Amino acid sequence: MDDRMKAHRGDRGAPHATGTEQLSGYRVGPLDATTWPAFARLVEKHNGIWGGCWCTWFHTMAAEKTRTYEGNRDLKERLVSEGGAHAALVFQGDDAVGWCQYGSPRELPNIYHRKEYLAGMTHEPDYRITCFFVDRGHRHRGVAGLALAGALDLIAKAGGGLVEAYPQEAPAKKASGSLLYSCTRATFERAGFSYDRPKGLKHCVMHKVVGAAP
Repeated sequence: MDDRMKAHRGDRGAPHATGTEQLSGYRVGPLDATTWPAFARLVEKHNGIWGGCWCTWFHTMAAEKTRTYEGNRDLKERLVSEGGAHAALVFQGDDAVGWCQYGSPRELPNIYHRKEYLAGMTHEPDYRITCFFVDRGHRHRGVAGLALAGALDLIAKAGGGLVEAYPQEAPAKKASGSLLYSCTRATFERAGFSYDRPKGLKHCVMHKVVGAAP
């Protein structure tokens, strides 16, 4: 049994220590019914995000989607109100400027390169980190890293566990921040994640065991 599985099945390690106070002027909070209006304003500002997705792609399988801006918005709002959608939101003042989405595999069942992913899976994670978004006026300031730290904090407060992510390997050339929906491998390495295996041509699977917050 490798060290990661030993840690997962036994001692879950120390609670995650974050850098959520390292960026002046920003704060992190959970996506819930009280922060939904700020989240919705950010999504609306960017025309629904990725063709009107409203950050719902990972929540549902292809056959379950309405594939409309309005349908995706309604789905996301319902999931948030029911406690079935989780994210760490980064705020500047009252405005949400970015997020990191996370949740259990049951909450986020959809995944790219599923066949390859399942073939290499040895243990189902407790949480998946599936996507990031940062407002166009706040990119290249460390907001994505702050959102990731916030998500790990929220996971720790919920009891911790094995967290899995699917970042992009280092791009051959500089990519638009709007296209790096899963963030980069380097961002996760800085947060203490370990490389597990490749997934598709440009992405990989990474893991981190997050201890429960005291």
